[in-house]
Formats: sequence, structure tokens, C-alpha cells
Amino acid sequence: MTDTVAIDQPSGEQPLLVVGPSWVGDMVMAQTLFSLLKQKYPDAPIDVLAPGWSQPILQRMVEINAAITMPVGHGQLNLLARWRLAQMLSKKKYQAAYVLPNSLKSALIPLFAGIPRRVGWRGEMRFGLLNDIRLLDEQAYPLMVQRFAALAYDDHKALPETLPRPRLQIDNRGVAELVKKLGLDLTRPVLALCPGAEFGPAKRWPEAHYQAVAETMIKRGWQVWLMGSDNDRAVGEAIFVELSDADQQHSVNLAGQTALADAIDLLSCAAMVVSNDSGLMHIAAALNRPLVAVYGSTSPGFTPPLADHVETLAIPVDCGPCFQRECPEQHLKCLKGLSPEQVLAAIERLGKAVPVRLA
Repeated sequence: MTDTVAIDQPSGEQPLLVVGPSWVGDMVMAQTLFSLLKQKYPDAPIDVLAPGWSQPILQRMVEINAAITMPVGHGQLNLLARWRLAQMLSKKKYQAAYVLPNSLKSALIPLFAGIPRRVGWRGEMRFGLLNDIRLLDEQAYPLMVQRFAALAYDDHKALPETLPRPRLQIDNRGVAELVKKLGLDLTRPVLALCPGAEFGPAKRWPEAHYQAVAETMIKRGWQVWLMGSDNDRAVGEAIFVELSDADQQHSVNLAGQTALADAIDLLSCAAMVVSNDSGLMHIAAALNRPLVAVYGSTSPGFTPPLADHVETLAIPVDCGPCFQRECPEQHLKCLKGLSPEQVLAAIERLGKAVPVRLA
């Protein structure tokens, strides 16, 4: 059975359905579209159909009425499961569906559900599946967030100069309980390091570089939290074990110890965040935390963190940005050549602009 998590009481107007993306960072950036749709249709509940992992993010977005779990795994067709879900959704009488992934499969459920208006980019030959189908002009919309936002408007309509930024809500009582449960101490300012990246190693700044930043900041009176999913546990541990015994007293590897909802709450405690281009980077930005974002195979010109106090760091290389999961040249010079000193300098600049606060 498909799980539906209600977030707000729906109002009287016909609801909208958004078929959400499959990556954490993309889901965070999609909040810009949700905000624009809410501005355009203030009384229409917005439901999001997305993988189950995304529910903790969607529950932190004030625009969302319900998070509907996609019962089909990423890359799977399973027409029967899609058809069954579509028949359930058809009872909600959605007035429109906005399909954010570019795959053919992602457009099937809105069609099967009989949703009268189905909006999205052309993608994998989706003629007939979408009936408001757009041809992407990459020069007009260089940023992914712009490509999401453009779907809220008529085709070829210019976007506003300023788009709403993602902003996730925090339960302060839950934060306090989580800090107590994990035995964390907030007397020192928290530097959150996010050394993982689900996309692949070509987005991961070297562990030794993270270690050097951690050592320097601990000597300056900070503490270090290593953040990430269970897949990042080994990366976090590799950094932690290379710290001296004294530095380990002011650091903790939380990677793999926290659910996504917990990671959101813990990042809200950070006085500074250093992250690869990852889902946690976009979450930190949506929490408006001071952030140094390190780019390797990807580009801040496509998926920058959307926040006020951010420095994005990338070095020019003749082979990049390649947008590959693994380095095609097997040298990772785009990451290895970006030094800890550059990140520490960015931290110092941000620290001057944003006074350090204790949680």
C-alpha cells in the first residue's frame, strides 16, 4: 500500500500534484517551485509524489499538503504498480501535475490518473504523456532551480528576477531532544563537515583535506561534527581516526548514526558548514547556515546552494566540469588541487560576515 503523510489540511480548491525528483538536493531546490505554485494558487493543496526517503524533507516545507510515497523503485517500470497508484490518485481530482524528472516513466502516473494538465520538459520523448510539454533552452535557464521554477509559469514567460529560496522548518524541541540523546555538547561552536556524496567519488573532496580543516578549526576553539548517511560512515571514520586523541575529544562521527530528519535538525546547530556538492549541502543552505561548498566534477553554475552566506569553491581544470560520478582521467585534480587553506580562508571570510553563534 502506498503511504501518504498529511502535512496540512487541504482547502476547497482542486489540488496540484508534483512528481518530485530522486535526489536529496534536487528535492530541496524543488521547494522554489512549490513556493511559486502556492503564490499562484494559494488555496490549492500541493501534494508531492516522491521516493519514501524524501518525506522528512517534504514535512519541513510549509507549502506541502501531503507527501505520497512512490511505490516503484528508481529505474523500475512496474506498470501495474503505477496503474494502481494512479487509480487511487484519480479520486483526488488534481487540476494539474508538474513532472520534474525527465524520464518517460515519471510521466506515466499523471497520465494514468487522468490529470487534465500535465506539465514538464520534453525529456525522453514524452509526447502524449505530457500535454504542456516544454523544450528546454539551457541558456535561458542555466540553473536547475530555474528549470523547476519555469514550470510554474506559461511557456517562454520570463522568470522574476528573484526566486523564492528553499527554507526548511526546524522543530526546536526536537533539536534539543536529539542533542541530549546523542550526548552532544554545544558549548563550542559547531563546524559541520559533510564529506560524502551519493553521486560518486568525483564529488568528494579528499579526506586528508577535511582532516586538515578539522584540525585547524579545533585548535581555534571549535568542535567538528562529521555528517552523512550510512554510506558515508566509512569516509567520516577515515577522517576521525586520523585526528589526534586530543582533537578527537572535540569531534564526533555522526555519519550513519542519524536519519535524514535528524541530520536536518543537527545541521541547524552548525555555526559553519563545509560540504561537497551533495544533498546535505542544499539542506544546509535551506537552513541558511554559513556554508563553504566544494565542487569537483560538478559546477556551482548549475546547482549552487541557495542561501545568503555561502562561498562556492572550484578550481578551473582543462577536463572539467565533467559531471561524471568517477574521474574519467583517474587523477581527481579538480578536488585534490583545491587546498585546505582555500577552504579555511573562505571560513574566515564568512566568519567576519556572520558572527559565530552558539546553538
